[in-house]
Amino acid sequence: MTVTRVDKDLDHLTLTVVADFAAPVERVWRLWADPRQLERWWGPPAYPATVEEHDLTPGGEVTYFMTGPEGDRHRGWWRVTSVTEPTALEFTDGFADDDGKPKDDLPTTSVTMRLTQHEGGTRIQLRSLFDSREQMEQMTAMGMEEGLKEAIGQIDALLAA
Repeated sequence: MTVTRVDKDLDHLTLTVVADFAAPVERVWRLWADPRQLERWWGPPAYPATVEEHDLTPGGEVTYFMTGPEGDRHRGWWRVTSVTEPTALEFTDGFADDDGKPKDDLPTTSVTMRLTQHEGGTRIQLRSLFDSREQMEQMTAMGMEEGLKEAIGQIDALLAA
């Protein structure tokens, strides 16, 4: 598995996943920038993603749904706040209802993704910032940490293909 570290910082309300890959930064960036590649890893293996909209520009949106083993769909969205191709992406990540509208009763997180050269390959640092400790605990209870580790764990196979 490519995930090398997961740091939970309750004082700063962050969950940071660090992963290393044997590929150049530009290649790893394409896993985010190309919706067909994004949907091959964004989501745990049992919940593959389908990307519907994909606009990685400030103010743009990414909308998607994950399909569970029983055919159930779980919708989500990103609102892109900053893009520095090919090394950084910032967005707000949230849940959506069946019509794709943001769900107000579930939390959103502010996400910062950074790609850096590391030991001849690329390091991803994916940091999620929560609004409160309760929100962080809720997302952890929903399986966010494990889901991210499983999702990112699929990237090596994509890079090898």
